Amino acid sequence: MESLRRFSFVSFIALLAYFAFLASAELHVRKFVIEPKPVKRLCRTHQSITVNGQFPGPTLEVRNGDSVVITVINRARYNISIHWHGLRQLRNPWADGPEYITQCPIRPGQSYTYRFTIEDQEGTLWWHAHSRWLRATVYGALIIYPLLGSPYPFSMPKRDIPILLGEWWDRNPMDVLRQAQFTGAAANVSDAYTINGQPGDLYRCSRSETMRFPIFPGETVQLRVINAAMNQELFFSVANHQLTVVETDSAYTKPFTTNVIMVGPGQTTNVLLTANQRPGRYYMAARAYNSANAPFDNTTTTAIFEYVNAPTRRGRGRGQIAPVFPVLPGFNDTATATAFTNRLRYWKQARVPLQIDENLFFTVGLGLINCTNPNSPRCQGPNGTRFAASMNNMSFVLPRRNSVMQAYYQGMPGIFTTDFPPVPPVQFDYTGNVSRGLWQPVKGTKAYKLKYKANVQIILQDTSIVTPENHPMHLHGYQFYVVGSGFGNFNPRTDPARFNLFDPPERNTIGTPPGGWVAIRFVADNPGAWFMHCHIDSHLGWGLAMVFLVENGRGQLQSVQPPPLDLPRC
Repeated sequence: MESLRRFSFVSFIALLAYFAFLASAELHVRKFVIEPKPVKRLCRTHQSITVNGQFPGPTLEVRNGDSVVITVINRARYNISIHWHGLRQLRNPWADGPEYITQCPIRPGQSYTYRFTIEDQEGTLWWHAHSRWLRATVYGALIIYPLLGSPYPFSMPKRDIPILLGEWWDRNPMDVLRQAQFTGAAANVSDAYTINGQPGDLYRCSRSETMRFPIFPGETVQLRVINAAMNQELFFSVANHQLTVVETDSAYTKPFTTNVIMVGPGQTTNVLLTANQRPGRYYMAARAYNSANAPFDNTTTTAIFEYVNAPTRRGRGRGQIAPVFPVLPGFNDTATATAFTNRLRYWKQARVPLQIDENLFFTVGLGLINCTNPNSPRCQGPNGTRFAASMNNMSFVLPRRNSVMQAYYQGMPGIFTTDFPPVPPVQFDYTGNVSRGLWQPVKGTKAYKLKYKANVQIILQDTSIVTPENHPMHLHGYQFYVVGSGFGNFNPRTDPARFNLFDPPERNTIGTPPGGWVAIRFVADNPGAWFMHCHIDSHLGWGLAMVFLVENGRGQLQSVQPPPLDLPRC
């Protein structure tokens, strides 16, 4: 009888907590109008694609448990879709957003309403266009606060500052892409990096618009740093101030201090900064980490931290004192990038899958397509070729007649195949001197099937084909644990012994060390079609991608929900 009373009391408390959770959840209804607007940067005005006339786009602030309804109205001249980067979208791939993967794009003059609920997620994420190169200007922050009354695992400052790092081209980014697609060569590099849409003091015609952030002496603020750049990993630092890392990709970390962070495209990093220096003006700055033997934008974007009591110059040269500049690593400083990444740890013991059901090995890297006429204007890659990229020698091609998810749900044949290889078709010395006979990948639209609740391990192995490089690999619909990494070829006999299975960092995007490998693990508990791809958009366009098809489990709560009635048609 006593145990029954205890059980009833516990059940009652759980029921109260559930109803309190429901009562605190909010519904956020928004409109995103995609439209061209004049944007002036680097002395010139361009008709840039924006959301609600804003560049960057509006910040979404929600809370764990909230529901979101966003109607995207396309008034631009391009097809578009919106991806909510890092949101798991449980059983709801229809709201994920990558064009031709989970939906057909929203055509000009059309609209689509994304409906989703935030489930057991909190922290810094972001949203962006997932249609060709439109995300160069169509992006914004997505901040998820904890449930009301739920504490942070660190002392949370009173003030948040989103820091969106971007890239800017002094021409229409879609024209840059179109030229590269025609020639087969690499796309022209950007003309500037930006912080919250502004290049900063070091660029022409930009000084008056440089972002400035006032700060009080002794104040601690949280910077939510988001790398929204198209094609570049970035080092980020604030002059004379330490950064305390507390979160990456919406997952809390064991705090540690550093002078510099490295953020790959698609990644987010939250840091705490305390204004404990002499009152003055201090630059925050970001510039490239370039791990490849390839051209890159070698400029530096800046913004300014200004102490509210910063002194001014007196006398003839009256005015503000020049900001102090931070010490940034060299462009190719892989040692610093690696040391930073290796310090990341999950904030508590992680629930890492230990018994593996699917042990996958994916090579990731570049390639070249041979041309029958190397002198053709369409073959301006190295030695009269066209650039390509692949995973396990398969170069992904987006379908056009239907999206992968719609075809999968409808049982429609001819859109994709399910024979993506679990290991490379040919084994070779991945990071050595690779035979030119292995440089040309095979094109196709291939997916790999996973059983519901399968424990998955993937080794992502960089190759030296064309050039070794850090590839920021993003998996839609999932968070995963980064259990190990190293340089050279992965050794299945010795490297697993060094895996961190206790507190590995949890991420949705992870870079492969250049000329090395990284190991990730996750449980396939989210049914649907989920894109995995390099978040360097040049590489995505060349085919560095694949799709996971996660099968339904048992019953409605383990199955993909029906598609919405307004899902766009191809």
